Amino acid sequence: MRALITGVAGQDGSYLTELLLSKGYEVHGIGRGLDDEKNLWRIRHLLRNKSLVLHTGDVTDRPTVWRFVKEVMPDEVYHLAAVSSIPESFQDEFGTFTTNISSTHYLLAALKESAPKAHFYFSSSADCFGKITSSPQNENTPYNPTSPYGVSKIASFYLTKLYREAHGLFACSGIMFSHESPRRGANFVTRKITTTIAKIKAGTGKELRLGNLDSRRDWGFAGDYVEAMWFMLQAPVADDYVVGTGETHTIREFVEAAFAFAGLDWEKYVVIDQSFFRPIEAHEWRADSSKIRTALGWRPKAGFADLVRMMVEEDMKRV
Repeated sequence: MRALITGVAGQDGSYLTELLLSKGYEVHGIGRGLDDEKNLWRIRHLLRNKSLVLHTGDVTDRPTVWRFVKEVMPDEVYHLAAVSSIPESFQDEFGTFTTNISSTHYLLAALKESAPKAHFYFSSSADCFGKITSSPQNENTPYNPTSPYGVSKIASFYLTKLYREAHGLFACSGIMFSHESPRRGANFVTRKITTTIAKIKAGTGKELRLGNLDSRRDWGFAGDYVEAMWFMLQAPVADDYVVGTGETHTIREFVEAAFAFAGLDWEKYVVIDQSFFRPIEAHEWRADSSKIRTALGWRPKAGFADLVRMMVEEDMKRV
């Protein structure tokens, strides 16, 4: 089997590459800056595997996407590349829409033309639900986005659905709730917490500035979620699935657990900073993932405490 992954050097891309290589796949990864060693830290341990082939390219460039699809002729495509920061999506709305929507459209159109039998996965997001009025959220919950990022993910979700229903592609979306890991980008709140704790523990940090501590999220482990992506492309028919743990925790709970693992009193170091509050705060995001659990047999393996512990321990090792 031959897979094509966009965003191969990101958090999800790295765990997915590990999974597919362990299953005997030939993996082709696309990303910007893959010719720069500093961008490969998440997949550095995989670079000697001859079944991994990296292609430097921009998925927002249509001729580039067309060329890669024709050259690779994949059996499976996992579209993970995106502008994924909520604050960044507000700062650069046009760039967010170009990256997140055009790349999806180019890939789907290229597959329709050159590899119509390939199975396509699009990584959607719980941010599509935005300001919700009911909880938990499942595949039938109405979308009500509160960020340019959420709007862009909705557009790509419907593009994927359109190519499935109008053109017969095996195209599906995973509506992913928050998934974290030691490989999460430092601009996300969970890694900001754990990296700052590591610096405080090492004597090089003094405080942790955060926004709304009462914001609730359904957090899972990214390594479990990429397995859900793979499950979707092995299904007999293409469909869309919500992926999450079904449990919610506040940022305060994450902070308390993370500082406790490091043996520190969080109240001595955390400072509330109004500049980190979102323009529109979502209500409780909690996944109802009963569909994928029943239909495909997927279950998350790592619990909340496991996730927090692995992130704190890994960042303390790095520091």
